[in-house]
Amino acid sequence: MNLSKKIVALLMSGLLISLGACAASDTKESTGQYVDNSVLTAKVKAAIFNDPTLNSSEITVQTFKGEVQLSGFVSSIDQTNRAVDVAKGIPGVTSVKNDMRVKGSNNPFYK
Repeated sequence: MNLSKKIVALLMSGLLISLGACAASDTKESTGQYVDNSVLTAKVKAAIFNDPTLNSSEITVQTFKGEVQLSGFVSSIDQTNRAVDVAKGIPGVTSVKNDMRVKGSNNPFYK
């Protein structure tokens, strides 16, 4: 095998390895999914920020494969429901997981 064939084979091996690193699995996102989820997170954060009934500084938004997780603290159950409704209204959101807590409530069912 001459030198140029060895170099081509080495480059192709590197390309295949790097493409494999971009593939998605159950526990990690592909590069494209990461970008898509970053856009969804930004859209949900902007929508929550623009809602006058919500305090966006106390609500955290994370997205994985289209599923949005909301966490943090709100003042009432109505605000919890409103934040979930706002997130569900964003195109591309497949589901919303609510991990928000109502301030001053020790009841685990009061979230």
